Amino acid sequence: MKKVLLLGTGGTIASEVTGSGLIPVLTPDELARCVPGLDGLCEVTCRQLFSIDSTNIIPAHWLMIANAIREEYAQYDGFVIAHGTDTMAYTAAALSYLIQGSPKPIVLTGAQKPIVFEDTDSRTNLADAFRCAVSDLGGVVIVFNGRIILGTRARKTRTTSFQAFSSINYPLLGVVQNGRLLEYIRPEAAEQPLFYDKLNPNVGLLKLIPGTDCGLLSYLLEQKDAVIIESYGVGGLPSYKGSGFFEVLRQAVQEKEKTVVMTTQVQNEGSNLAVYDVGFHLKQDLELLEAYDMTTEAVAAKLMWILGQTGNPDAIRTLFYRPIAHDILSPEG
Repeated sequence: MKKVLLLGTGGTIASEVTGSGLIPVLTPDELARCVPGLDGLCEVTCRQLFSIDSTNIIPAHWLMIANAIREEYAQYDGFVIAHGTDTMAYTAAALSYLIQGSPKPIVLTGAQKPIVFEDTDSRTNLADAFRCAVSDLGGVVIVFNGRIILGTRARKTRTTSFQAFSSINYPLLGVVQNGRLLEYIRPEAAEQPLFYDKLNPNVGLLKLIPGTDCGLLSYLLEQKDAVIIESYGVGGLPSYKGSGFFEVLRQAVQEKEKTVVMTTQVQNEGSNLAVYDVGFHLKQDLELLEAYDMTTEAVAAKLMWILGQTGNPDAIRTLFYRPIAHDILSPEG
């Protein structure tokens, strides 16, 4: 019988009702006891890493999770991480960079309702996650409401519905239906995973709205080592007289060697700065990085991982455009 390590981190799945709202208090042992038939599926070991609302997740927690898996990797056939939904996509992306090429499944799941509720999705999601954890599906994935989503392509797209997560610009890896795993795609894996233990969390994000002052961008660039700009449509920045964005970016990129990535607020189909004049010069003259079809969650996590390895602009560019766990399909990739 295969051995699976269940890592508890808190989240809605482990929460109980209090006078100030839901608070995670249940241990992974208590979660495992709520899953019918688990004893016949695999041998489960439980370990509590921390117990927090996932709103409180920071990059240091990602390193804790990756390190726990690294310490126990040889002892188990698969790993399940019980996690809050709000930042699960960020954690899945981060683990995809911190643990690359794993031949063993590393499965994140959670729930929209606590496991102690009668009408919860917790028990089904956990059971499905364990079924994936004992399979031959390697790498980091999210299993939620029967869908298996690649870790670098996941996004929470609904706040309360059981179908909380979507796969962005990439097909589902498979589904779990009536207790059976149906695989569509099996991402390639290495013989052994490559673990990393450094992140640089000093990454910022600016989401444009009409009338955004370039002073906000200037401030972020002063404070952060890298900045992601979520623009409109296929990408671009205001270029009307006095907008100031181009000059702010020119100084940051060419004089201070800051890393800037252009992406889009639009969920599907990605960016293409070459289409319009408002984007063309950013790519042609400033050589800003472009996210193409990557999710913002993956861009943020990848930048933190890259900047944890190097500060050299050429190396940053090379690593950014290098596909990892199918995170990017770009003209430069």
